[in-house]
Amino acid sequence: MSEPDWLGWSREIQAIAQSGLTFTTDPYDRDRYIQLRALAAQIMAAHSSADASRIEELFANQYGYATPKVDVRGAVFRDDKILMVREVSDGHRWTLPGGWADVNLSVGDNVIKEVREESGFDVVITKLAAVWDRARQGHTPPLPFSVTRHFFICAITGGSAALSLETSEVGFFAEHDLPDDLSVARILPHQIARMFAHYRDPFLATEFE
Repeated sequence: MSEPDWLGWSREIQAIAQSGLTFTTDPYDRDRYIQLRALAAQIMAAHSSADASRIEELFANQYGYATPKVDVRGAVFRDDKILMVREVSDGHRWTLPGGWADVNLSVGDNVIKEVREESGFDVVITKLAAVWDRARQGHTPPLPFSVTRHFFICAITGGSAALSLETSEVGFFAEHDLPDDLSVARILPHQIARMFAHYRDPFLATEFE
């Protein structure tokens, strides 16, 4: 499943405007980039239920050269089952532990932190399994920004199941007994299947697109 063309176009217009505003010293060019940013917001609003002014405010808060946002996910296994958590902010749906990468931490450090905070388990990374562009994976709903997602295979070294402000349940699931209520904004069935494949064969090449 691919995202609609209008979403990719409006993202690109926003990125051009953001980067242009970062580097331009010409006041006339600055006004043009601001107009482009507003146009990108109007395109998104016209094809969704979002308010154009709210989207433009979101865009205006982005600074510097426009690059994809980074998301990390930990595929943690125990007894041939994968660790999943219920995400409070998405209606208590199930996903792999993870989230947006924090600054001053590597992607590896981030996924270790996220797993600990959301599930209570301490882990080590054994493999980078996949680096996927969110827009090409079929997630819903679409997001206004480009997102690159890093999936790591992890092994438990300590800790125990614990809830957090972000999660309401922690569980382990076999490959063919996954919960029905997945948080499809964060994880998709075929992605979980690929994590099981990488867990079973550590020599599989890292996947990317």
